[in-house]
Amino acid sequence: MLDVTDATFDSEVISSDRPVVVDFWAPWCGPCKAIAPVLSSLDAEHEGVKFVKIDIDENPGVASRYGILSIPTVMVFDGGEPKETVVGARPRAHFEQVIAPFVTG
Repeated sequence: MLDVTDATFDSEVISSDRPVVVDFWAPWCGPCKAIAPVLSSLDAEHEGVKFVKIDIDENPGVASRYGILSIPTVMVFDGGEPKETVVGARPRAHFEQVIAPFVTG
């Protein structure tokens, strides 16, 4: 998964020509660490969807822009707009269901 920052978020996520799953996380967050392998494996399985993560402690601007108040928060962006949001750690099946409409092929 690609690490993005406040400086690279717009170019990597908003301007992306494919759907982007954004993992808002922090190094101290246990549930964030729990879902990281799930998101990484989904990243490896779905070439048509881009997966990125952003550390909210180091990049508070984007987190503030999208009203991230609790982590982990996973948002799916499509066409530069947030389309789906998952707050909290969820099982793999839940993330698969959320990204399914954005997976091509």
